[in-house]
Formats: sequence, C-alpha cells, structure tokens
Amino acid sequence: MTERANPDIARISGYFLLNLVTGIFWFCLLVPLLAVSVGTMVIWVGFPLLALTLVLARAAATAERAWLRVTLGVDIPRPYRPLPDGNAYERAKALATDPATWRDFAYWLIMLPLGVIEFALVVALWPTVLSAVFFPVYFNLLPATFEVTIGDSVWLLDSLPEAVVVTVLGIGLAIVVMPLVKGLGRAHAALASGLLGPSRTALLEAKADHLSASRARGVEAAEAERRRIERDLHDGAQQRLVAVAMGLGRARNKMETDPRAAAELIAEAHADAKLAISELRDLARGIYPSVLGDRGLDAALSSLAAKCPIPVEVSVDVDPRPPTAVESTAYFTVAEALTNIAKHSSATQARVQVTRTENSVVVEITDDGRGGAEVRPGGGLAGLADRAATIDGVVVVVSPVGGPTVIRTELPCAW
Repeated sequence: MTERANPDIARISGYFLLNLVTGIFWFCLLVPLLAVSVGTMVIWVGFPLLALTLVLARAAATAERAWLRVTLGVDIPRPYRPLPDGNAYERAKALATDPATWRDFAYWLIMLPLGVIEFALVVALWPTVLSAVFFPVYFNLLPATFEVTIGDSVWLLDSLPEAVVVTVLGIGLAIVVMPLVKGLGRAHAALASGLLGPSRTALLEAKADHLSASRARGVEAAEAERRRIERDLHDGAQQRLVAVAMGLGRARNKMETDPRAAAELIAEAHADAKLAISELRDLARGIYPSVLGDRGLDAALSSLAAKCPIPVEVSVDVDPRPPTAVESTAYFTVAEALTNIAKHSSATQARVQVTRTENSVVVEITDDGRGGAEVRPGGGLAGLADRAATIDGVVVVVSPVGGPTVIRTELPCAW
C-alpha cells in the first residue's frame, strides 16, 4: 500500500524544477524508440527494440519511484508481475503484456507537458515571493524612480515604509503559495501512485492473498491450540480425576474392613482432586485468564511480569480498552515471548511496552539477551506470528547476534 509523508516545500519545489529535465530526457528517448520499434516490426528488428524500450521505461520508473520517495515522501511499491523463467521470448512477452509496463510508459508521456507546467509555476511564484519579502534589503540599489504600475495607477517605491509594505504583500503571497505548492505535490504524488504503483485490482488481489494466508495460519494456530488443550486434559486433569475415582472406590470397599487404609486412600484422593483442580485452573487460565477479562491488559501483563524469573518493566497505554480478541492476542504474545526470553536468551532484564495508534495496538518486547533469535517453522516465534495472524496482525523480530532482541507485534484494532 502506498504511504505518504509530509515533505517540506523546498523538496517539492526542487522536484518540480528537476522534473522538467527528467521528463524531457525520458520523453525524447522513449517515444522515438517506441516509434522506431513499431515501424520496424515488419522486418523483426522492432521486437527486440521494443523489449529494450520497455525495459528502459521500467528502469526509468524504478528510478522515479526512488526519487519520489526522497522528494515527495510517497512510497510506491513495484507493481510488476514476476517474469517467467523461460527463454528470452517468453520473458519479453510477459514484459509487453504486463499492464504496469505500459502505465510506466504513459507516465513518461504525461511528464513532459506536466513538467513544463510545474516548472513554470515554481519559477514564476517563488522568485516573486522572495523578491517581495526581501525588498527592503535591496530597494536602495534600484533606480531612484523605481515604479510599479498597477492598472491605471502608478506606485512609486522610494522609501523604507513603502518597501515594508511590499514585504507584507510578499508574506501574504507566500501564505497562499505554500499550500498551493504542497497541494500540487500531493496531486503529483497521487498521479504517480496511480500510474507507477499497483492497480486497484492488483491491490485487492494482494489483500485477498494476504487474508487467505492469515486465515490459513489462524486455522492452524487454532487447531494447534485445540490439540494442546486436549492433550493437557487427557494427560493431566483427566488422569487425576480417574485416580480420584479409583481411590474413592477402593476406599469404599475398605471402609468396613480396614478404616485406616480407607482413610489413607481418601486422603490420597483428596490430594489428587486438589491437583486436578489446580491443573484445570491453569488450563482455563491458558485459554483466557480471568484477570485479563476483569482488569484488562495492564494488570494481566503485570501479573505475567511478576512470575517471570528475570526483571520485566511493563508499560501499557491502550485506553480506550481494545476488543477482547486484541487483548487476548497481546496477552498470549507477551506470555510466549517472556517464556522464550527466560528459557533461551540469557537476558538479565526485559521490557514490555504496549501502546495504541490510530487503528492498531502495538506490543513491543525487548530484552538484553544474546540475540540471534529467528522465526523458524514450528518455533516459538512462529507461534507468535501465527497467533497474531488470526486477527490479521504482523510480527517483526529484530535480533542481531549479541542482542538486544526486539519483538514488535502490530494488531489491527477498530477504535
């Protein structure tokens, strides 16, 4: 998706000044090449020349996207389809049939007239503004009878107060020109995004692919969680409860013949029952901790930090309270991350920071351990990514060897 920044006036104006040069260069290079290519196709020379022309158009567009990122602050993704691995003919055919290639060409056709207009506006407006603003600095160097004709009247500029009036007018003009230039920059960025970036169809296809992949990962994560719960129930609480039932049955049989043995069996059954209750409580907490539902993320994460064997600093600022799915994902992300840090990182301290942006909750876990963490299939970090994917979240891990390690999770949230 295209991202826009807020570039300053100087960069926008500089882009408009240089855009005329690049527009003339690429127009004068690409248009004749295209004409010659089409004209010589009857003798087959035009086909490789056309491929060369389209490659040049793509290269020019790639350079333009980088230049637009620096000057206008617009980040335009590459819109091209992958080229096949076949022979040169198949690759050239794919190049020529890619709509993005011809949109690049259309961009350079438009840039010549548009570049002339933008260049003329910048050259006309800014010298006028600057000469008016700094008029008191140099008006004494002008002829003594310097005059400005406005309609039928003549304005004689021969004193400092009149020069200051010109400065005031120049400042007023600058107040008008600055948003105008910025608006032109935004308009040019929008045009470039439409021609040099992915089409709406391509964006929708990419979004659909991303959602399909996220859904698949979410289903896998939910299935893994279901299997974990079944395993914990079967191997833990269920076995404890079976032992309780068997112990009570044996105690009932011995109640009349051996009361002391029956009491011991009842005591064992009671201990097993308490262990089963503890295991069920832990299992329920693993599904959705009660402290999270009752008191929110701050209290829940503070509870996790208190149980961690290394010192953990917790900072939570997510007001208003996010939806339950976001809270749950954030909680279990931090729980898994702190478990991994305690087991594998050799860290001496960690920090958990949860903040909100306009449309997301950002969870950042940092530790001072040895680093080198990677997202591997089946690993703990992959599990974090899969859990975040269930609500279309994104996990980024930065862990150079030697540390520190930063795990940043962004969870979409509609406030």
